[in-house]
Amino acid sequence: MSTLELKVPPVAQVVVTAAAMYGIAKVLPALKFSFNGSAVLALGLAVIGVSSGIMGVIQFREAQTTPNPQALEKVSSLVTSGVYNYSRNPMYLGLVLILLGWALYLSHLLAFVCVVFFVVYITRFQIRPEERMMAKKFGKHYQAYLAKVRRWI
Repeated sequence: MSTLELKVPPVAQVVVTAAAMYGIAKVLPALKFSFNGSAVLALGLAVIGVSSGIMGVIQFREAQTTPNPQALEKVSSLVTSGVYNYSRNPMYLGLVLILLGWALYLSHLLAFVCVVFFVVYITRFQIRPEERMMAKKFGKHYQAYLAKVRRWI
């Protein structure tokens, strides 16, 4: 287990990534682009992202389990219905969509690279450790879920 696994809250990861995206866009303005409707598309992605995250949290609450990724020991049930029929990680998917919307709003090529780094980081240091814990806790039921539903979409 790496020292970074499950240490940095995902929301903090998003804030750091979004700030880096903004900083890069300001420091390297030559890589900006624009097209009609980019702000509307950016807003649409952000709204879908927030909705995905909220749906994931609501379903965890309905199942009376914790949505807190820093409190995995409190996970009490495996949620596989609703939005979890389409993504094993709708909350993380929501964060990625929000960052994609931000990158599009900033209209900067390197902002999209930051989103890729976020996906790689959160997969390695948050999602995979969570998956190991879920496999230990829920065994065959979780393995069946893994075979049925993709990690992202």
